Amino acid sequence: MADLDRDKLAKAEPRLLEAQNIWLATVRMDGRPHLIPIWFVWHEGKIWMGMGRGTQKHVNLQTNDQVALSLEEGRHPVILEGTAVEADDPANRDAMAPLFKKKYDWDFRTDDEADWLLIAVTPRKILSW
Repeated sequence: MADLDRDKLAKAEPRLLEAQNIWLATVRMDGRPHLIPIWFVWHEGKIWMGMGRGTQKHVNLQTNDQVALSLEEGRHPVILEGTAVEADDPANRDAMAPLFKKKYDWDFRTDDEADWLLIAVTPRKILSW
C-alpha cells in the first residue's frame, strides 16, 4: 500500500462515512468497463458493499478484482483504487449488517430480492482535491 496517501484518506474519511452512494467501476471479461452507483459502508479502512450473487458486477469481480470507486460529488472528488474480495463469512455478515441497517434501513441478511454477499475493497490509492 505504498501508494496510499494516508493524509488524503484521513481528510476524505468524513465524506466516506456520510456519502449515501459510491460509483463502482469493474471490468467485464471482454475488457469493457462497467460503472454503477451502489450503497456502501466505510468501516475500518475498507469500503463494504452488498451485491447480488451473479450480478454483472459480481461476475466481473470473479475475473478481475481490481476496482475504482468514486464519490458522487464532482467538485471535490474522492476516487479510490483498490482490490475487492468476497468477505461473506458469518462474522463479517453479523458485523456489517447493523452498519447497513443504520445507514440505509436495510438488512441484506433478510432481503430476499437477491442472494446477497459482502464485498470488501481495500484501497491502495486515493485521488482527491
